[in-house]
Amino acid sequence: MADRIGLLGGTFDPVHNGHVSIFRSFLNSDFIDELWILLTPDPPHKQGRNHSSYADRLNMLHLAVADIGNISVSTIENELPKPSFTIQTLRALKEKYSNKNFHYCIGGDSLSSFHLWKDYTSILQEVDLLVAERPDFNHSKISEDILKHTVTISHEPIRVSSTDIRERIKLGNSISDLVPQGVEDYILTKRLYQQ
Repeated sequence: MADRIGLLGGTFDPVHNGHVSIFRSFLNSDFIDELWILLTPDPPHKQGRNHSSYADRLNMLHLAVADIGNISVSTIENELPKPSFTIQTLRALKEKYSNKNFHYCIGGDSLSSFHLWKDYTSILQEVDLLVAERPDFNHSKISEDILKHTVTISHEPIRVSSTDIRERIKLGNSISDLVPQGVEDYILTKRLYQQ
């Protein structure tokens, strides 16, 4: 049987405890054998002084998942033509790893806006979605053509955002309860997000 791989994309600027929690929820779901984190290149709309480089985000991701089994970080989106769209990433991965069975992993909040993604119907022809959502999530606003390609897993989100973390660092406040220890040490050593 083909390995069942979950794919989870994001900018992770920086990766935080909420991300780590959802990584674990996907891995514990019994729907996938491995989780591949797809680090998105620097999005044009997010350029600014208060953001970190691709290399720094990659290093922080490696630190955040170092003690989690069956997880790896992929740089494929940085190697493909820009801008980076999910559909081209999926097609490149399926061509390279034809023996793998891929699921695309997203949170419940992303499912609500999935119909706005570029080529979303083509994405659904390539993979099914694995969606981490709260038990009280309302499916009534999701179209049937998306739901029939969706498998849900339960997940209790941790309320934290990368934006809040960057703001706290800028103000000189502690982030020790929001990110893994290795990530905090890296941010402080490299003096990230202080501008």
